[in-house]
Amino acid sequence: MAKKDQELEQQAKDVKKKPEKKQDKKPNIFVRMGRRLKETFSELKRVTWPTIPKALKATGVVLVIVLIFLIVVTAINIGFTYFLEFLTGLGG
Repeated sequence: MAKKDQELEQQAKDVKKKPEKKQDKKPNIFVRMGRRLKETFSELKRVTWPTIPKALKATGVVLVIVLIFLIVVTAINIGFTYFLEFLTGLGG
């Protein structure tokens, strides 16, 4: 019985104690930025970078696709311009 009484008293004391301050307080902004930068460089070391020929080939593909879209959008723009001039009679 005495053991149970002691345990109950200890639990009551624990409840009455003031809550301790948080030990896992957030570090300041510079520490967090430093950690983030360190993690970023660590991650970049693990990246598998493409070879120069692969990168140039991918760049060429992107440029060709952009050029095709440029031609298509320009043609549509010119077509709408002629159509608008035809409707309004401003062309002549």
